[in-house]
Amino acid sequence: MTVGWPTVGHAAVVIAAGLTDYLPILLMGVLAIVFAVASLAVSSLLRPRRPDRIKLSAYECGNEPVRLPRGERFSVKFYVVAMLFIIFDIETIFLFPWAVTFRQLGLFGLVEMAIFIALVFVAYAYVWKKGGLDWATAPPDLPAVELDVDAPEPVERPEVLGAR
Repeated sequence: MTVGWPTVGHAAVVIAAGLTDYLPILLMGVLAIVFAVASLAVSSLLRPRRPDRIKLSAYECGNEPVRLPRGERFSVKFYVVAMLFIIFDIETIFLFPWAVTFRQLGLFGLVEMAIFIALVFVAYAYVWKKGGLDWATAPPDLPAVELDVDAPEPVERPEVLGAR
C-alpha cells in the first residue's frame, strides 16, 4: 500500500459513488420527458380533426384577429389588466421568502411585512376604484371620445390576419 494519490480504480469508485446521488434526479428528468412526449403523442392520435376557418385563424389573446379600419383605435384594456396582474403577482412572490425566514426576522419582519401588505392593498384599492379591474367598461376618469358624424363610415373587411 502506497501513501499519496489514490489508484485509478479507487478514484473511479469514488466518482461513481458520488454520481449515484444524482441518479434519482436523472431518473425524474427522463420520466418527465417521456411523460411529455407520450402525452403529446396520445393527444395527437385521439383529438378530433374538424378544421374550419375560425380554428385556423390567428388567435390574439382574447381580441378578434381582424384588421381594424383606418382611424379606429385598438383597446388596450386587455394589456392594462395583464400588467396589473403581473405587478400584483410579483408583489405576492415577495411573501414566500418572508414566510420562510419569518422566525428569524421576529417582530421587525412582521412590521415590515405589514407595511408591505398595506401598501399593496392601497395600490389594489386605487386600481379597483379607478376601474382598472373592470373588464367590460372604460375607467370613469377617462374622457368620452366624440365621434365625427360627417366622417365617412369605415368599410369593414373581415380579413383574418395571417390567413394568406
